Amino acid sequence: MGPVEETMSDFLRECGGVAVIDGGLATELERHGANLNDPLWSAKCLLTSPHLIRTVHLDYLEAGADIIITASYQATIQGFENKGYSLEESEKLLRKSVEIALEARDLYYNRCRETSTEPTPDGIILKKRPILVAASVGSYGAYLADGSEFSGEYGDAMDLEFLKNFHRQRVKILADSGPDLIAFETVPNKLEAQAFSQLLEEEGIIVPAWLSFNSMDGINVVSGDSLSECVAIAESSKKIVAVGINCTPPRFIQDLILSIKKVTAKPILIYPNSGESYDAARKEWQDRGVSEKDFVSCVNKWCEVGASLVGGCCRTTPDTIREIYKTLSNRRRSPAAPSTHGVDFVLT
Repeated sequence: MGPVEETMSDFLRECGGVAVIDGGLATELERHGANLNDPLWSAKCLLTSPHLIRTVHLDYLEAGADIIITASYQATIQGFENKGYSLEESEKLLRKSVEIALEARDLYYNRCRETSTEPTPDGIILKKRPILVAASVGSYGAYLADGSEFSGEYGDAMDLEFLKNFHRQRVKILADSGPDLIAFETVPNKLEAQAFSQLLEEEGIIVPAWLSFNSMDGINVVSGDSLSECVAIAESSKKIVAVGINCTPPRFIQDLILSIKKVTAKPILIYPNSGESYDAARKEWQDRGVSEKDFVSCVNKWCEVGASLVGGCCRTTPDTIREIYKTLSNRRRSPAAPSTHGVDFVLT
């Protein structure tokens, strides 16, 4: 285990063995009144309503999240340039996504210092603890905004160099903006996982990363590529500190964790969606997902079989995360000794 992996282990130890990831961002922004019917999706709010992003980050911190993920999943230089923004403006918007999350963490710590009771009478959790900011990097399919991050079908002409060059500047800008982690999310195929892993090496990125895939069948990633082969890419990279699954129906999670455990000794992260399906053509969620109660009832089992970072993806809410926090509070071990990092613990 190298120093980067050890730092993730330190973080999890400070969290008592398990950590809480936040929940759905875009669907919460919509609940706060944002109109996200746009190719930029949640990244549109970087342009129109950054205060709403900060509010949602704070909502999740006050629900008990130990990790908040930035509003950069669908934020790409190419996407901003398609909207008429210059390269300089596009890079500034990427940096802004991290700055907003860092501001939210600072505001939360200020509230913790000002409040003596935890939880508060209204259920808000104000607890000084290590909190990490993860800079989200969505797949090439997320940029296309045609649902292909849920299929991984990029066409036969797609190659590794194209994907690396597509993501290169974006990843460098986000890494230089001060996050604790880079979250490569909803990765639909092996090729893009290879691109991300190689980019970290080629650009000398010092910010550690996680790699998170999605699955439609509970066996393979959505493209049909072998989950084991995809996870092996994370296992072979010293810069990837955790690997797992996001934006996948809860009913598949347990089997996927068991499959991942066969390939890696790294921490396993899972943040499923609500179980609803997304219609990319109509840009809306359909079908009924699992209830919040049923979703949270699975958390202990997921941890028992190997997950150590747990949260929610699309259509999950701060209420979901608060219930996960309560559930995991019963599992958490007290750290053997206080860290020298205190609440300012960061991975970088």
